[in-house]
Amino acid sequence: QVQLVESGGGLVQAGDSLRLSCASSKGTFSNYYMGWFRQAPGKEREFVALISKSGGSTQSADSVKGRSTISRDNAKNTVYLQMSSLRPEDTAVYYCAAGVIFATRPERYAYWGQGTQVTVSS
Repeated sequence: QVQLVESGGGLVQAGDSLRLSCASSKGTFSNYYMGWFRQAPGKEREFVALISKSGGSTQSADSVKGRSTISRDNAKNTVYLQMSSLRPEDTAVYYCAAGVIFATRPERYAYWGQGTQVTVSS
């Protein structure tokens, strides 16, 4: 069973950059597609980005396209989300998730981290 721990969140100003990390323990990390999702207060959890098992394919939401890059290091069992030009509307708890298919819907992912808060001030 995969265990995921996110880190790298914090309070930043609009226009800043941030890199989130998600470290995996237990299970075989390279067997899983990895996704990043976020949830703002009062809103549903939404897709941000996902990456294939090898890292060769990625997909990102329109809301972050051009401002975010998802990557993974299978040797380190870690997936990253680099975000730039942050906006106040990016404020949310960011979660990483592991799944067995390439999917943007959160219910397709079996394993989740506890989340890391990102707050962007204007």
